[in-house]
Amino acid sequence: MIQSTSDAESGGLRVDKWLWFARFFKSRSSATDAVTGGRVHINGVRVKPSRVVSIGDTLSITREIVRFEVVVQSLPTRRGPAAEAQKSYIETDASISERARMREQQRAAPPAPIGRPDKHERRALRDLRGRQ
Repeated sequence: MIQSTSDAESGGLRVDKWLWFARFFKSRSSATDAVTGGRVHINGVRVKPSRVVSIGDTLSITREIVRFEVVVQSLPTRRGPAAEAQKSYIETDASISERARMREQQRAAPPAPIGRPDKHERRALRDLRGRQ
């Protein structure tokens, strides 16, 4: 895929395209929705999908409850394999440690109950809460 002339002239790439190329989102439209919804910031500023990303920019990306903070290393020209996509950014140490901490919290949390509690479970919950 060849970059458009406006992207090549400005020395950057649209943020929604970059997120899709770097495989943070499965489709370009979901990347656009994330940027529009305020879940992507460039250098600490909320941006529009047409904002140009340049090498050295810091992106804060929130996907569901997971937050990534990455520094742009290159501007890919196509959506290639994952190994190629990972070379276009470097994740910050703070982001890596925060994701590891969140992973440990989720692993240590008790599993959510499935369905509605039955009579005995409701009584146990009431006793636990101290209500009658």
